[in-house]
Amino acid sequence: MKEMLKRLVVEEEGATMVEYGLIVALIAVVAAVGAGFLGEKVNGLFNKVGTQLSK
Repeated sequence: MKEMLKRLVVEEEGATMVEYGLIVALIAVVAAVGAGFLGEKVNGLFNKVGTQLSK
């Protein structure tokens, strides 16, 4: 296992794969944070609409 990880870091193809993995992880984190903020905004909007409809 250790040898395989060492080869991945040394070889260019392995380095590229690691870079792609980091990019995918970063995109996933940004998407999760964005969904959280968007979810709060949508929830607030639905609450406002619900309040106005119940008057």
